[in-house]
Amino acid sequence: MPLQAETAYLAVASNFAAIASKIGQKFEQKTKHHVSIVIGSTGKLYAQILNGAPYDLFMSADSLRPELLETDGQVVIGSRFTYAIGDLVLWSQQHFPADNSIEDILTATSVRRIAIPNPKLAPFGVAAEQTLTRLGIVATVADKLVYAENVGQAFSFVATKNADIGFVASSNLATWSNNDSALVKEIPVHLFDPIRQDVVLLKRASSNIAAIAFMEYLQSEEAQSIIANHGYQLAPP
Repeated sequence: MPLQAETAYLAVASNFAAIASKIGQKFEQKTKHHVSIVIGSTGKLYAQILNGAPYDLFMSADSLRPELLETDGQVVIGSRFTYAIGDLVLWSQQHFPADNSIEDILTATSVRRIAIPNPKLAPFGVAAEQTLTRLGIVATVADKLVYAENVGQAFSFVATKNADIGFVASSNLATWSNNDSALVKEIPVHLFDPIRQDVVLLKRASSNIAAIAFMEYLQSEEAQSIIANHGYQLAPP
């Protein structure tokens, strides 16, 4: 037990919110430190950090923003690492023939609204946009696209049936308790660039023992097991 418990303030990409909460609870039990989690799209959290938001760790849904912060001298040198690799899936509560391709599904007349995270804010949106581009159907489905602020909101659009289908993270489905999922179709990895999710320790937290301990715990076997069990791939050691 530490001599004095401290609090780590985490800025967490929305796709990882539920998992970060579980990891945070385990961390608090083990160390008696505390974590406070702020959830948002990667783009918005990054902008907040640039504007001086008092976060200690940034758990991004991409590697680009942490790299930019690193280049800008705003993170503790050597702290950045990939804590998870995201999987992109199509999710719907509509039924489709089992042999339908992704193109068939997205261009089906029964699909009127396709939820997609905003590519300007969300790495999963970038991956979804890349998928549509590489399939050659951007123009075909353009009028169907409904943009969400982040992947969590895209999931919510489909969950509430405000969209017929959506590009979501497989981790969203790991926390979905309803068994009404009629379609869960994994997007082949050649259709989008790897969604490497990096974390950095921000300079303001260079002496925060709770933040430093959380970075260490995130790489532990226990934390990595939680990540793997919630729809993520793990980065090679």
